[in-house]
Amino acid sequence: MNLSTLTSSHNQRPLLLPSPFHSRRRRFRVSLPRCSSDTASAPPSTQQQSPPKDLKGIEVLVDKLSPPARLATSAVIVAGAVAAGYGLGSRFSGNRYAALGGAVALGAAGGAAAYALNASAPQVAAVNLHNYVAAFDDPSKLKKEDIDAIASKYGVSKQDEAFKAEICDIYAEFVSSVLPPGGEELKGDEVDRIVGFKNSLGIDDPDAAAMHMEIGRKIFRQRLEVGDREADVEQRRAFQKLIYVSNLVFGDASTFLLPWKRVFKVTDSQIEVAVRDNAQRLYASKLKSVGRDIDAEQLVALREAQRLCRLSDELAENLFREQARKLVEENISVAIGILKSRTRAVPGVSQAVAELDRVLEFNNSLISFKNHPNVDRFARGVGPVSLVGGEYDGDRKIEDLKLLYRAYVSDALSGGRLEDSKLAALNQLRNIFGLGKREAEAISLDITSKVYRKRLVQAAAEGELEMADSKAAFLQNLCDELHFDPQKASELHEEIYRQKLQKCVVDGELSEEDVASLLRLRVMLCIPQQTVEAAHSDICGSLFEKVVKEAIASGVDGYDAEIQKAVRKAAHGLRLTREVAMSIASKAVRKIFINYIKRARAAGNRTESAKELKKMIAFNTLVVTKLVEDIKGEPSEISAEEPVKEEEITLNEDDDDEWETLETLKKIRPNEDLMEKLGKPGQTEINLKDDLPERDRTDLYKTYLLFCLTGEVTRVPFGAQITTKKDDSEYLLLNQLGGILGLSGNEIVEVHRGLAEQAFRQQAEVILADGQLTKARVEQLSNLQKQVGLPQEYAQKIIKTITTTKMAAAIETAVTQGRLNIKQIRELKEADVDLDSMVSENLREILFKKTIDDIFSSGTGEFDDEEVFEKIPSDLNINKEKARGVVHELARGRLSNSLVQAVSLLRQRNRGGVVSSLNDLLACDKAVPSQPVSWEVPEELADLYSIYLNSDPAPENLSRLQYLLGINDSTAAAIGQMGDRLLNSTAEEENFVF
Repeated sequence: MNLSTLTSSHNQRPLLLPSPFHSRRRRFRVSLPRCSSDTASAPPSTQQQSPPKDLKGIEVLVDKLSPPARLATSAVIVAGAVAAGYGLGSRFSGNRYAALGGAVALGAAGGAAAYALNASAPQVAAVNLHNYVAAFDDPSKLKKEDIDAIASKYGVSKQDEAFKAEICDIYAEFVSSVLPPGGEELKGDEVDRIVGFKNSLGIDDPDAAAMHMEIGRKIFRQRLEVGDREADVEQRRAFQKLIYVSNLVFGDASTFLLPWKRVFKVTDSQIEVAVRDNAQRLYASKLKSVGRDIDAEQLVALREAQRLCRLSDELAENLFREQARKLVEENISVAIGILKSRTRAVPGVSQAVAELDRVLEFNNSLISFKNHPNVDRFARGVGPVSLVGGEYDGDRKIEDLKLLYRAYVSDALSGGRLEDSKLAALNQLRNIFGLGKREAEAISLDITSKVYRKRLVQAAAEGELEMADSKAAFLQNLCDELHFDPQKASELHEEIYRQKLQKCVVDGELSEEDVASLLRLRVMLCIPQQTVEAAHSDICGSLFEKVVKEAIASGVDGYDAEIQKAVRKAAHGLRLTREVAMSIASKAVRKIFINYIKRARAAGNRTESAKELKKMIAFNTLVVTKLVEDIKGEPSEISAEEPVKEEEITLNEDDDDEWETLETLKKIRPNEDLMEKLGKPGQTEINLKDDLPERDRTDLYKTYLLFCLTGEVTRVPFGAQITTKKDDSEYLLLNQLGGILGLSGNEIVEVHRGLAEQAFRQQAEVILADGQLTKARVEQLSNLQKQVGLPQEYAQKIIKTITTTKMAAAIETAVTQGRLNIKQIRELKEADVDLDSMVSENLREILFKKTIDDIFSSGTGEFDDEEVFEKIPSDLNINKEKARGVVHELARGRLSNSLVQAVSLLRQRNRGGVVSSLNDLLACDKAVPSQPVSWEVPEELADLYSIYLNSDPAPENLSRLQYLLGINDSTAAAIGQMGDRLLNSTAEEENFVF
């Protein structure tokens, strides 16, 4: 404590602070916490004592008197003053009243003096208290009894304003001296010291809180006055420490005793930040004492310190883990320094591993504390250590951690086996370093593989592995000792075998000694046959592939005896199976075939494409065929087998006699003359069946087939072109092309059939342009069929398709134009014409409506229900119920129209037309029975009946017409009697008109 801050100042006016308990303002002197510049100039250990205060005037007398003596002295002074006043009044005035007045006047003066004597007692007590405290080297040693003794000595109360003000000043000075400067951190004992001193002074919490607020005001004002940014930061931190310490001093009462928000306009979040930051720094200072040998008592003490600091569990946990991480990082840094040292030797690796062992030991201790039954009493954050968030958490440092991990793995396997304890330590170290599982496994696998290989070499050299009863058990035991994955061991065995095989085939072939050595190695390492074959296929196959590519690159003219010898040596000297050798050769040959195919597709016309395909055929015959013979090593048998394969297509095609008529298919079958001219056919084992889609292969075959059919086209100047026909040898090349393309017999037949059908269809469409098939056209089509070589069945199908299409168009046109009736429809059906596919349903419904309309307008009066409702819909294949509805609708509309038409013809004197119209009316009535019709002129209805009566109708028709026209029997009889006269009068009228 800086005792100079407790010195009384007589020249400086103290600050005024309102008291919450008095209406008057009290004066306090408050010193501020020292800034870092002050501490730099004056060391904290040298503290100056505050000089004592001097008593002045009456205060010296009061200091000498005890409270009873002071009271007696006051009484004596008052009494003496009264007596003196009375005596002086009597002496100078001579009367009693003057004497009483003098007594009163001097008595008042004496009372004032006595009052001044007693009133200076609190100030004297305050000065003595100040001098008493200033005499202490450590003010915190002040006791409450000392304060009470001074107060009782002078007979004053601790609540007296002057005495209380001195107490508050002393408390404020002490608080200011206890709080460290802005640049220093809290030590942790500040709260206890302040609370103890507050209790010693006996100051009330409201008064003490007022002092804390006054200190805050001083800091706040000083912060506003400073112009230095660093000083401003220090004052801010000092203010934050004041808030934090004050809240701890007053506890829960700080919420209403310390109005930080109201006085200083700060927010809750700012107060929370001040408390949190200082609590973190204070707790962090406590954690500095934590070392790698931490025990349970320290953890309990840290937990208690956390509670006193009012730090949350989350922040405390983070701080503890950070401290643990720093301790681990120290060991890691030392270990990395050792490994990276240029003068590092073997003991250096051991030292680095020892540092890592210390890390693991510290980590194990923390894990054991985490699993402790009283873990709730321990500091938060106890658990496994992690480097996440620290110096080594980043991509730049990950390589250093991998280096350490590798060193530890190497040390763990230095004895040739991996103990279980070391395995657990490696897992912990991986978690501490934050290495990924794959990264750690890669490092372990690399080192373990080297150790495993070393153990294998040692076991093989000593004969231990070869003499083992069970090689698999021996290898499994070795994997168990090293904790090595058996699958990885198998991969390592394969790698060793491949390396051995590569050494053996350096000269291009495998000797018997090499084969025996490889077999011995395979048995010792328990390598499966499938793995051995794969290794031979890759290594020996690559060598053989190189020889095959050289042979292919020699071209058509360069495949000589030397090349053949090299191929035979590679095929048999490398001990490749025939299937593997053919597979390698097939892969290389098919690439060349694909290049020919690409050039053929890129050609500008069919002739150029055919030339590229011919080059491919020649390459297959002159190079690939010899290559296959050399690989198999049996040229005589191969030459005998290949024609059989060429003949297989022919035999498969002979099963179907109808294809004998395809001329182009006949030509691709080899005969003796062509075979003698062209020599041995090419091989077909290597083909493009799996490399190209079926459509592409058939298109290429079709291209060459068209070339065979049309010949070579040569363009000459002035736009002319010359076609040069080829002989039938081109068709034999076409057969070989089918083998190279991997086309089956059926696929080849389909191509030929398709072209034949296409040619026949084009010519037949010209012949049957109008859809009419005459006898002459039939003969013409028959000749065309023989010329193309298309079977009769397919030719007839094409002819039927063409005629059907043409006929369908003609029928549809006739229906649309109304030139087709139901009679013609029935004739077409009798001729097996499928009208349903030729005529749409809508057109058939229109045709039905037109047929019914013709029936209702025929003038015969006939209507056959079965014909209309059953037969006609059936012939037209339309819905019968829908057809019935159409008939009823037409009949209702036609009936009234027929009556109107009959009257109109009557007025025109057209008797035949009248009869026909009335018959149409009767037909409509038969379709839909009707009620009697109405007409404005009944006489005209009678005339209609009269005309129909004289037309010799059927009795039932006449009776039904009488009903429909509404003519009763008497009127009908009268009309019958007048029939001839009516007709005669009509004739006379006509003559007259004439």
